[in-house]
Amino acid sequence: MPDILHRVGIKSSSVATVYSALATIDGLSGWWTSDTTGESKTDGVIAFRFGPAGGFDMKVLELVPNKRVSWLVVDGPAEWIGTKIHFDLKQEDDYAIVLFKHEGWKEPVEFMHHCSTKWATFLLSLKALLETGKGAPHPDDVMIDNWK
Repeated sequence: MPDILHRVGIKSSSVATVYSALATIDGLSGWWTSDTTGESKTDGVIAFRFGPAGGFDMKVLELVPNKRVSWLVVDGPAEWIGTKIHFDLKQEDDYAIVLFKHEGWKEPVEFMHHCSTKWATFLLSLKALLETGKGAPHPDDVMIDNWK
């Protein structure tokens, strides 16, 4: 099965700060979508909404402080349901490194291409949030194509 993989370094940020942006509702709202609700605790469900386009519900699988955040997609587009999303964190010099993986896609359909690019833009939004104090969460995210 194909996976989406990204590596992003966040300058002068601690892994604790990055972890907070990945593991809290307020943090997630600052870089992915401003319409984020739910319970960010193990076995809790977080709802991410993107206006009329819908969204995703993620069951929280793991919250390992300053190390890892993992979710299972339990609702959303058919291609996403059953996939897993992981954010692994480590410190290297002046950078907090995020190793991102969206695993378990059944096949590399066109929607996967779109999602890979969107994940990259949102990870850069996370980087901007932590480096400058301002992210670009939906609805202020980068439009990459004609898909909403």
